[in-house]
Amino acid sequence: MKKNRSGLPVFLFILILVILFFVFDLDRFLTLEYLKSSKDSFNNYYEAHGTLTILIYMVIYIAVTALSLPGAAVMSLAGGALFGLLKGTIVVSFASSIGATIAFLVSRFLLKNYVQEKFGDKLETINNGIKKDGAFYLFTLRLVPVFPFFVINLAMGFTPIRTGVFYIVSQIGMLPGTIVFINAGTQLGNIESTSGILTPGLLFSFALLGVFPLIAKKAVSFFKTRRIISKYPRPKKYDYNIAVIGAGSAGLVSSYIAATVRAKVVLIEKNKMGGDCLNTGCVPSKALIRSAKILSYAKRAEEFGFKTANIDFDFNDIMERVQSVIKKVEPHDSIERYTELGVECIEGEAKISSPYTIEVNGNSITAKNIIIASGGSPYVPPIPGLEKTGYLTSDTVWDIRKLPERMIVIGGGPIGCELAQAFSRLGSKITQVQRSERIMVKEDSEISDFVKNKFLSEGINVLTEHKTKEVIVKDGKKILICDNNGDEIYVEFDEILVAVGRKANTSGFGLEELGVRITNRGTIETNELLQTNFPNIYCAGDVAGPYQFTHTASHQAWYASVNAMFGNLKSFKVDYRVIPWCTFTDPEVARVGLNEKEAKAAGIDYEVTTYGIDDLDRAIADSEDHGLIKILTKQGSDKILGVTIVGSHAGDLISEYILAMKHGLGLNKILGTIHIYPTLAEANKFAAGEWKKAHAPEKVLKWLEKFHTWMRG
Repeated sequence: MKKNRSGLPVFLFILILVILFFVFDLDRFLTLEYLKSSKDSFNNYYEAHGTLTILIYMVIYIAVTALSLPGAAVMSLAGGALFGLLKGTIVVSFASSIGATIAFLVSRFLLKNYVQEKFGDKLETINNGIKKDGAFYLFTLRLVPVFPFFVINLAMGFTPIRTGVFYIVSQIGMLPGTIVFINAGTQLGNIESTSGILTPGLLFSFALLGVFPLIAKKAVSFFKTRRIISKYPRPKKYDYNIAVIGAGSAGLVSSYIAATVRAKVVLIEKNKMGGDCLNTGCVPSKALIRSAKILSYAKRAEEFGFKTANIDFDFNDIMERVQSVIKKVEPHDSIERYTELGVECIEGEAKISSPYTIEVNGNSITAKNIIIASGGSPYVPPIPGLEKTGYLTSDTVWDIRKLPERMIVIGGGPIGCELAQAFSRLGSKITQVQRSERIMVKEDSEISDFVKNKFLSEGINVLTEHKTKEVIVKDGKKILICDNNGDEIYVEFDEILVAVGRKANTSGFGLEELGVRITNRGTIETNELLQTNFPNIYCAGDVAGPYQFTHTASHQAWYASVNAMFGNLKSFKVDYRVIPWCTFTDPEVARVGLNEKEAKAAGIDYEVTTYGIDDLDRAIADSEDHGLIKILTKQGSDKILGVTIVGSHAGDLISEYILAMKHGLGLNKILGTIHIYPTLAEANKFAAGEWKKAHAPEKVLKWLEKFHTWMRG
């Protein structure tokens, strides 16, 4: 953390003023007794010097408030006694607001950076709430005099609320309390103590007044949502508590949770249970990658002490194995299993006709809440000529049974990289085309370079900074034309696989007609509760974004289903703080939290600790001694901001860091944990050790060296 040295003179100046205030016993002038005894003298001076009295009074009031000194209540009473109700209210209102704003600015200048850096993770929810509803929160606090105003001034300085908003809301919010004190001041002779001014009844009235803005905001939100759905007739009785559209990861988990708490739930799927993950994504791709890896081990036979190793195979058998793996996993996501769990499963195409009604297979069903989990599908860019030659995607590549001799993979993201390497290892001559300057652009450059060099060593032709222009057929040959910085590059192919990303499935089932809002990214617009603009229609998974991972879809499904069922009692904002992912190339690339590229973009102070896996005993024994662990920590702390691992089983190794980040554990805790020897997981302990060595207390160690020298005599 960078120390705010420029704030030291300001802090010392304020400290001196506060000390002088108490040393010279100036607080005696800000008591009710002194005010009552001096009332006549003050009135005489005010009659002789009206404007000057007001100025002196405002300066003192501003100073007392700005320095958070005791006596503001007495000053308010004095304003009523001297100036009367109207003029006193005006003078005190401006003086108190100006003084409060100065205290707010001083607090922000001296302490905001420190507090946010020290407790930023714990204050994240508060910060987000202040950014969104800060004016309402401050208004409520100002209206309830039971909260010390000087505490509010200082505490708000730590938050992101804008200065102008703070001043205006303070001026308005403190006005009712100011009027009460000014009015009391006009009756100064009858007041025995400042505490007697605020009776329980008056405090209760202020509390109700303070809550009113938040109630009003909720009411406005309620009536807005009611207006959206009011034109649709609400059924007197619903067929289901929840209807889920889509039986992928998000849909399965949503319906499972609903059934677990005995809600009546229907799950509608038009294609296959299990969605993309089971049928065309995670499961088949990992099965293919595993088969391809066996071949890569055979090619590396000499590394393991064998002279040669040859594997005879038929590509058709490999693809049939992929299908057999799908069949083996299929029962986990089957209609039979979910029916036993209490979910009614319907095979058919759903169409939402109202916020409460879904048409499916010629029937109309009603549900109190709807969860859209329609998933995503491969995005195919408009490349001229592509439709004529035909192409593969991550959905259709599993249908081929003949290994392509020459294959182009368009895209350098996770899907493109995984399939490019797998097909290369199976024997295809792969050319990977990426328009950006490197593959795996979301990762730090040294990470993506590590993977690229591995690809090149295995014979994959990686063409970065190549934009696809056109696909042609010339002399019976299929050719992709690319633009590389103005030069046309021609690449022949037998099959072309398009893997440039995925798009949300939002069309064809009634969203457009109903008016469900879609974002610029093409996903369904949701709030932090995963509600759409229709309050009883929720969304989870790829169709919601912002992450397109199976595990994130499951994570969102919990929030969508729980909020749909119990949102009227208690709702939960979806938590995206610790989202991990892995690209299953060889070596694997796993990440959680920030990488260096993102930390720099966000302006976050960080430290980097790197541990080379080539130093790890188990990795050496396995001939997998390559890769690294890269950890970002908060400057001067062992708090983990993010971790990237490139190496064998990186997707498994990163779990320890996911747990640590989720529960606020630092590298010292990992270092102090026993890890089994020899395992790859020891790399996490050694990485933490690298951080510890970099933060060794050198001065203490030098003294210890002297101590041990002395002990030797």
